[in-house]
Formats: sequence, C-alpha cells, structure tokens
Amino acid sequence: MQLAYVMTTERGATDRLLTALAERLAAQGIRTAGIVQTNTECYDNKLCDMDVRVLPDGETIRISQSLGEGARGCRLNPEALERAVGLVTSALDATPAPQVLIVNKFGKHEADGRGMRPLIGEALAMGLPVVCGVNRMNVAAFESFAEGVSQEAAPDLDALVAWVAAAISQPV
Repeated sequence: MQLAYVMTTERGATDRLLTALAERLAAQGIRTAGIVQTNTECYDNKLCDMDVRVLPDGETIRISQSLGEGARGCRLNPEALERAVGLVTSALDATPAPQVLIVNKFGKHEADGRGMRPLIGEALAMGLPVVCGVNRMNVAAFESFAEGVSQEAAPDLDALVAWVAAAISQPV
C-alpha cells in the first residue's frame, strides 16, 4: 500500500499544494481522482468559504455553510461533502482508471469514520497510491487509521510529484 500524507503550517498552504499537485500530474498525463480545496476569503468575516473541485475535471462544490454571526460549531456541510464523495466514488470506476487518489484533507469527519475515509481504503485496496492532506489536529487519528503504512511527505511540489511517479511505476 502506498499512502503519503502532507502537512503544512501556513493557513491554506496544504490546499494550494495539493491543487498544484493535481495540476502538475494532469499536465504530465497522470490520471487523478479525488478532491482539492479552494478557500475564498470573505470580506466581512475571518472565516473563508470552502469549495472542493472533484478531480480530474469535475464540478466544484461548496462544502462550507454559514452558521451565522457568533456561531462556534463546525462549518462543514456534511451533505455537500458526501456529494463530493459520491462523485469521487464514481471516478474510481472510470475507464481508463485513475492512477492516484488525492484527498484534500483527512479532517474531523474522516477521523470519525466518514467523508473521504472509506474512499482512501477503497483506493488502497485497488492498488492506487493516495496522497492526503492532514492537519495537526487530526494527525493522530490519521496515523491510527493508517496503521503504520503511511509516510509523511515533504510539503514540496516536486517531492510530491516524484513520490507519485515512483508509486505508480511500482507494480500493485
């Protein structure tokens, strides 16, 4: 199994890195599946709107929701995330098959067993390499899920491209 995860310290940097990875792999003719995230700063709020783009060239889905001023709860819209999960599930069955799965984030939803978590397992069972963003709050849950088979990748575009190239060149 080939499972790499990447973490960055700057807000939004992992999202930008994985988006750049998806673009670079597509330019090299490598078939991707998964989701990458774009954050749009809101002019009247410290929080941003979160959108995911379904790879390779699917639709963009807003996965954040406004909870109103002063709200403290999680802004993730679980229905929107599950819609993206369904589209990625279909993409895994595409012909020709994807060569790598990119997951924007192993977040709280995944730590609780939902979201993209089942797809990560499915992709690994299919022999697909997986690259996943992880934040510091959920790294322990990710490592527990990965059961020692993951490796932390450097938060560097060239290093991630090289990891994917090496992973897809190895026989399943």
